[in-house]
Amino acid sequence: MIRLKVKEEAEKQGLNMAQLARKADIDQRTVRRIYRNSAQEISTVVLGKLATALGVSPADLLEVVKEE
Repeated sequence: MIRLKVKEEAEKQGLNMAQLARKADIDQRTVRRIYRNSAQEISTVVLGKLATALGVSPADLLEVVKEE
């Protein structure tokens, strides 16, 4: 499973959901869904916008989690 680390990265940078949504130019509901469910499927376009807004690589927002 792949988990998104968007919430953690945004919090490190002191950004709340609304600020991140504005900075990434994506709908706040999309950010809310990602915050609530870190295994949420998102498009590569949204992943790219979030990474750019946070100043990180898209790969930095992904974490592979082993399921047992």
